[in-house]
Amino acid sequence: MTVEVNRARALDDVAHGFLGRRGGVSTGITAGLDLGRRGQVEIGPDLAENRRRAIAAVLPGAELVTLYQVHSADCATLSVPWDDRERPRADAMVTDRPGFALGILTADCAPVLLADRNAGIIGAAHAGWKGAIGGVADATVAAMEKLGADRDRIFAAIGPCIARASYEVDEAFQHRFEADDPANERFFASARDGHAQFDLEGYVAHRLATAGVRTIEMMGLDTYTDADRFYSFRRATHRGEPDYGRQISIIGI
Repeated sequence: MTVEVNRARALDDVAHGFLGRRGGVSTGITAGLDLGRRGQVEIGPDLAENRRRAIAAVLPGAELVTLYQVHSADCATLSVPWDDRERPRADAMVTDRPGFALGILTADCAPVLLADRNAGIIGAAHAGWKGAIGGVADATVAAMEKLGADRDRIFAAIGPCIARASYEVDEAFQHRFEADDPANERFFASARDGHAQFDLEGYVAHRLATAGVRTIEMMGLDTYTDADRFYSFRRATHRGEPDYGRQISIIGI
């Protein structure tokens, strides 16, 4: 099976792709294109082959760069490649250097890819709910601007993530967002007593727009419901499975 690459129209002339689980060599409960490391320092043969296939599907010959993701709002700027064993603890990165493929791992959180074509500056962010409300989208746009990007020229796309219909949260979760901004109520829909359905994709798009990004594409791909195409932490948890995989989203120059 070939690697499935989901591409956004907003980034159609930029090397990028939101990958799923199809086309990899991992076996067992995380069969497919699993790029998850779950604390591993060394890269095993299956992970190495999945990385190779992912790069070849998006930007052949590029050097894949990833982060030690911690659900923060921190953004790293890539000027020279960092040691894979000493990846920055951050959830977004930007660069203006060609030859690098910025890779973000997700399993329900929202992957965000951004580009200012004119300036030759790209960004990638991992937006879980903690990073989203903390401002990871805002930080990524600011870091791109610091490199010379113009917010008016930045195009962004939000890839596969858990959809509102699949993302039930409790009242405390909703109150946290409404305390930050009462208008955030619109990202929640009614559910069973004491719970609501949260629109992570819509909220991330809102934060990008508030940061000054004018063109934002929401791809509307639900990781939770489409088990054949995507990994999902919440689905694995609900099924009582002992492990879960993570897909990668890549952008490069």
